[in-house]
Amino acid sequence: MKIAGIVAGLLVLALPGIPIDAAAKIAAKKPAIAAKPATDDPDSAVENIEPPSQGALAAAGWRIIDDLVTGARLGLPSALVPKIAPARMGSRWTSRGGQIDIETFRLHEGALAALFDTERKFRRRIVEHSTLSPDSFVMSGMQGLKRFIVRVQSSGGELRGVTILFDQAIEGVMAPIAAAMANSYQGFPDPNAAAPPGLRRSVEYGTAIVVSGQGYLITSAQIADGCQAIAIPGFGHAERIAVDKATDVALLRVYGAQNLIPAALAGDSGTGDDLTLVGVSDPLAQAGGGVVTRAPARRNAQRLDPAPKLGFSGAAAIDAQGRFAGMVDLQSTAVAGAGAVNQATLIPVETLRAFLQTQNIASASSHAPIDQSVVRVICVRK
Repeated sequence: MKIAGIVAGLLVLALPGIPIDAAAKIAAKKPAIAAKPATDDPDSAVENIEPPSQGALAAAGWRIIDDLVTGARLGLPSALVPKIAPARMGSRWTSRGGQIDIETFRLHEGALAALFDTERKFRRRIVEHSTLSPDSFVMSGMQGLKRFIVRVQSSGGELRGVTILFDQAIEGVMAPIAAAMANSYQGFPDPNAAAPPGLRRSVEYGTAIVVSGQGYLITSAQIADGCQAIAIPGFGHAERIAVDKATDVALLRVYGAQNLIPAALAGDSGTGDDLTLVGVSDPLAQAGGGVVTRAPARRNAQRLDPAPKLGFSGAAAIDAQGRFAGMVDLQSTAVAGAGAVNQATLIPVETLRAFLQTQNIASASSHAPIDQSVVRVICVRK
């Protein structure tokens, strides 16, 4: 399958004003690929499809998302499936004309092998390729007039999976994308694991620090980047007022919010290398909760070890005496042999004071615990 053709097809689908039905007609002009006969081939077709390029993924609106209904993490071609709706056992995304249908599901108790057999016997389904391992399975083939891929993973007695359906007319476009979805699907993601570098989650959670009773907050610039909407739970929507990408600091404001307690940035700076990080970790790291938590870290130059959980980007760092030392900047970095890992650095309090001064916001003094000055921030991207 030629990558150039895949990219061109995706670009057609991504162009505004061109519905997916038109793209299907364009794709239909290509010679049809004959369906393979039903087999029990142990070599999964998913693994044999040439992966899409980064350009193709970008054109499809590829995003890493957390499905809060099932707890799974998956890659989603958001530009191709803009319609979102709840499903019977998970979440569902579809294209405007129904040519693409993606659905997640979750079974709290079940046997993997039994579900494998059930999926193989699904009505109007012809399985062409299937692979069953002790903790997962994948199968692909035809379901009625559509191509399908099912990916399921198990942990204990719980099963989580995703089903991807798409018309044969857009197979040249969707087959590589569907394979990428199946291969990157994480039914039980590690809450401390980093998302692949360069890919942003469509809903991302971070921490913000209150710096003024008038509704001003600071957070990591990368958390507030590219947001269609920003929300501070309990206080309402926020607006990004300013950003300094050189220091990775963003200024947010919540209008009309009351009872905001600013952090003590104007006091003595925190010293020493043993610090406590105070933030709100990702919902996946605390069973869907949103409470303020603490994590120990040691400062090595500007690096913090160990890196805290997801959600701590923008968290406060204090020393043993409770004095403000700075703000956490959590980034995903590619490391040879280890894939994507989280790395944390400290943005010093002096840098934060200088940033606020340029915005004409005076650093506050406070005797309240720092836990009362940190809040969760939610960025919703397109």
